[in-house]
Amino acid sequence: MAFEFHKNKDKYIKWQYENATNYVIPFIEKTLPITKELRIMEVGCAEGGVLKAFTDRGCFGFGVELQESRLELAKKVFEKELTEDRVKLMGKDIYDMDLEKDIDEKFDLILLKDVIEHIYDQDKFLHYIRSFLKPKGHVFFGFPPWQMPFGGHQQLVDHKLLSKIPYYHMLPMRIYKSLLKIAGESDKKIEGMVEIKDTGISIERFEKLAAKNKFSIPSKEFYLFNPIYKYKFNLEPRVQNTLVGKVPVLRNFLTTCVYYMIQKEELV
Repeated sequence: MAFEFHKNKDKYIKWQYENATNYVIPFIEKTLPITKELRIMEVGCAEGGVLKAFTDRGCFGFGVELQESRLELAKKVFEKELTEDRVKLMGKDIYDMDLEKDIDEKFDLILLKDVIEHIYDQDKFLHYIRSFLKPKGHVFFGFPPWQMPFGGHQQLVDHKLLSKIPYYHMLPMRIYKSLLKIAGESDKKIEGMVEIKDTGISIERFEKLAAKNKFSIPSKEFYLFNPIYKYKFNLEPRVQNTLVGKVPVLRNFLTTCVYYMIQKEELV
């Protein structure tokens, strides 16, 4: 089921901007003050709503986005900044970027908002983005943990009932695909849902990969109600209960969103 806000791009961009302003930036500033001197890259910048909140604070912004249609909208969002050379947008797979040709200086902060759960081989990715960071540079991640009620993004399926049922994305793959097919989902939709199932990431896996790739975790926040739900569903954000947040068997299934700041440490 496609929600109305998936189609109304102006509203979607506005919500992403406000969410970044009211929740993402305050979280980041617990670790890294957002000043005009910062160079910030967003991987998967989409239409630019999140990155815009940072460039409005005076930062230099560099957005990378694969989908051309979304990048075209981002160019309109950043029309003024592009003419002033305060923003650069690139339509590339980040793995195809050339550090020497495509960027002239490394970044203080890289943003990935609702992106890491769509990336294959997250171990490789975390190692790779080290090369884009300055020494002691930071990366912000915001993502839905895999085990959360709609961690498979099943709200996007066309079948009205299946789009409202939580947790079934955790079924074995063969049963999951069969269920989607019986429900009448198209081959393209099933392919997309299977891809999300293949790339979904848990809290534990994320933290292990961060440590393996020599990133420390100076700050993290678990949410019972994702801050973006305030705009999508009129649900006020709610930080996860401290006790629940310490018990994996509970938090993994009841946390709808996590925010992480990780910091590049030197390789030994």
